[in-house]
Amino acid sequence: MTYAIIKVAGKQYRVREGERLLVDRLAQDEGATFTPTVLLVGGDGAPVLEPDDVKVTAKVLGAVKGPKIRIGKYKKRTGYRRHTGFRASLTQIQIESIGGKTARAAARSKSQAEKAQKPATTAEPSLSHLPAGYPDMTIADIKAAAGGWDADALEAALAFERDNADRKGAIAALESLLAEEGES
Repeated sequence: MTYAIIKVAGKQYRVREGERLLVDRLAQDEGATFTPTVLLVGGDGAPVLEPDDVKVTAKVLGAVKGPKIRIGKYKKRTGYRRHTGFRASLTQIQIESIGGKTARAAARSKSQAEKAQKPATTAEPSLSHLPAGYPDMTIADIKAAAGGWDADALEAALAFERDNADRKGAIAALESLLAEEGES
């Protein structure tokens, strides 16, 4: 399950595991764990409305005050001026798990599954083909400089991005340059 729509204190929120959000004041103490009503679960195929078997657990992190809202009333030429203010009482919560697994356990099992799916290949481009100073480059630097790199350097940079940095902009730029080289 990638996301869930839950109902807390009469309002609906779209949440993911590990996400923190502010909701209206709850009666639970700090550090308490509770299970809000789950309205929809989605992310793995079609969304499931009113899932009975999926539970979302949330932890109360503490009570906070919302931003101060200033309210002013004024009527010209009569001397009528009134000022009031308002700060909402909120509770910060963190989504611990969706569907039973905790966020850490889900991340750990995901990384183990990715490692198991990756076949050990010796044909991967060597990191020695990386351009000088590549790990310190920004995405804009990569896009500007990658036009002059050879195919080995592009493949090494792409392998580095997928294994270490995983920056979507850099991956897209490198893949498009490799595709252009393949066409010509």
